Formats: sequence, C-alpha cells, structure tokens
Amino acid sequence: MPARLTAAKRHRVSFTLNGRAVTGEAEPRLLLSDFLRHVLGATGTHVGCEHGVCGACTVQVDGLAMRSCLMLAVQAEGRRVDTVEGLAGAGAALDALQRAFRRHHALQCGFCTPGILMSLGDWLGRTPNPSEQDVREMLSGHLCRCTGYAGIVRAALEAAAEMARERGKEPGDV
Repeated sequence: MPARLTAAKRHRVSFTLNGRAVTGEAEPRLLLSDFLRHVLGATGTHVGCEHGVCGACTVQVDGLAMRSCLMLAVQAEGRRVDTVEGLAGAGAALDALQRAFRRHHALQCGFCTPGILMSLGDWLGRTPNPSEQDVREMLSGHLCRCTGYAGIVRAALEAAAEMARERGKEPGDV
C-alpha cells in the first residue's frame, strides 16, 4: 500500500530582517528566498535560477553574502538577514554602492542588481582596495543579461574608494 502524503508541519521562524524582528511560518523545505518574498513581502530579493548560479537572490546572513535560494527559511532562525530593502539609510538615503550604481548607470532591467549590491556590500567590506580584475572576478558569480558589466565594475571601484575615504584611508593605503 502506498504511503499517504501528509501536509508538512509548519515551523515558526523568527529572525532579524533589515534591523527589525520578524516572524512567520514555513514548511521545513521552504526556501529563504520564497519566505522573504511570499511570507514577509520583501520582494527586492529576486529569484532567477533557483540553483545558486545566477546570484539574483543574494542576501546577507549575519553579514555574509548567501544565496537565499540555497538556504531554507528555518535555517535563518535567530539570525540577522539583510536584503536590498535595508541598504538605504534613514530618510531613504542611498548607501555608497547605490549612489555609485546610479551615477554609472550600472543597471538596466535591474533584475540582477539587488543580488549584486548585497554581494558587493559584503565583499567590499572585506576587500577595501580591489583592482578592476578583483571586481570582475567577484562579479563572475552573478549573471547580468543587460549591462555587459562595465558600469557595474566602475560603480564598484568608485564605491570602494568612497568607502575607504569614509574609513579614513585613501585607496591604495595599507
């Protein structure tokens, strides 16, 4: 006799989303990307390939860039999750990366942009003085079908320089 399918038990999931405590219910196999979009309404996280290849769904979990399509919602329990919606500061002031993306027209359709911003934010925090080649290598984990990456690379380098100035160092200082 075939096994009977039963509804999966839903679990309460609580974490900090963009600095605010959130709670929702998720089936054990619900992806974090789907939980963010469909349960919490954080639709800035885009879902492209659902295999971790395109990078559109990248968020930061405890400060590290992660593909939300490769993480279950229940794995976010008690953690800090930041999405593109959390980048703008008080009064909706754009951060250094967002300003640079705007200045360099580093997006066209914008589908890949949230994931790229989240990856760059983490990476530039750990790589304060990247070369153009460094930026291109980091971006190799993201698929963009519109821009050809030139504007994105220029924006990343400009944001890195601005972030270095904010930290009190000029680009190239050790």
